Amino acid sequence: MSNLFLADAIVVLHVAFVAFVIAGGFLAWWWPWVRWIHLPAALWGAVVEPFGFVCPLTPLEQWLRQGDGGDLPAGDFVSRYLFPVLYPEGLTRTMQVILGVLVLLINAYAYGRLWRQAAG
Repeated sequence: MSNLFLADAIVVLHVAFVAFVIAGGFLAWWWPWVRWIHLPAALWGAVVEPFGFVCPLTPLEQWLRQGDGGDLPAGDFVSRYLFPVLYPEGLTRTMQVILGVLVLLINAYAYGRLWRQAAG
């Protein structure tokens, strides 16, 4: 198996992780054990960007690409793959804050409903 294939698989895993951070709370409706995985993942997702931490998947992907002689894309995972999708040209700071609040509200709704079901 080539390193480039593994690097591409890391990118797919990274995208899946971001989707899980955003909407994983809904999975807990059907599988309550998911919350034990999602809550730490959501916490990591809420901390990594604002504080400038580097997700370990980014250097792993870069190491795999370099080791196989592949091109090393500039920037980190977020700037290469997610910004063009999540932050298109013309996106204002206000819109970014609204999107961040939307992610929080999505998860608050998911866990609020789960909590109400458990309490009721």
